[in-house]
Amino acid sequence: MDITNIRTFLAVVETGSFVAAAARVHVTQSTVSMRVKALEEQLGVKVFARNKSGATLTNSGREFTKHASAMARIWDQARLEVGVGHNQAASLRVGGQLSIWGSFLVAWLAWMHTEAPAISIKCEVGIVDDLMRNLTEGSLDIAVMYRPQQRTGLQVQKLFDDDMILVTSPNAADPMMGDDYVFVNWGPEFRSDHALNYPDINRPNMSLDLGVLGIDYLVSANAAGYFPRRVCTPYLRNDTLQEISDAPIFTYPVYAVHTDGLDEEVLQDALLGLDATVTQYRNDGMIV
Repeated sequence: MDITNIRTFLAVVETGSFVAAAARVHVTQSTVSMRVKALEEQLGVKVFARNKSGATLTNSGREFTKHASAMARIWDQARLEVGVGHNQAASLRVGGQLSIWGSFLVAWLAWMHTEAPAISIKCEVGIVDDLMRNLTEGSLDIAVMYRPQQRTGLQVQKLFDDDMILVTSPNAADPMMGDDYVFVNWGPEFRSDHALNYPDINRPNMSLDLGVLGIDYLVSANAAGYFPRRVCTPYLRNDTLQEISDAPIFTYPVYAVHTDGLDEEVLQDALLGLDATVTQYRNDGMIV
């Protein structure tokens, strides 16, 4: 079924006439009529009833409208995901947990843009279960996460250890689990470690599920919370935030997981970029 005919059908639905639809899709009225006729022949039913005021949907046309809209969306998504620009030789689909995208994977993207510009990259954010499923189903090539699951056909490589440290704004009055403490949800492992180390904590006044974006709240609201050291380092160096040195540090290994069938040159560029970003972060003191 021709996607052009479907788009023309939707244009008639949205505008209410063949004349207006022709202007919308930049063709003649006769071309619109031809496309609609071809669509009706494929479906075996009439989708429009013409009248003096324009065109109205038949019962079959109304039923087909929802399918036509879905088909157009799927086609657009497919073109976006598989299309490679004229300057790109390959594509790479990358996923990561929100907390790891913050600073680290964004820095890796910058490396890829400079050092491997021929690779077209599509990015997404997800939780571990979703990332693993997408890797297994083939809709992702590489994913970066804290605790990957072992699956056939996937390779796992450790990248670095992510330290979660307790930091506070200089003017926070009671940063150690008091009124100025903010609980940031870094996932099930962090929630378990947090409960083990702070068994008597009351329900926090503020809980955030924003990942590294939550650090902006600490800066603006004079509060305290746990954040990755790599994210906190610039704020610690300019004294915008301070580390609470006697608080427990929670460490979580970060892994890259990739599929076996990924193009070898693309894979090597991606892994080289990840290793280079880790090295830069270590040299800058943002990870240990």
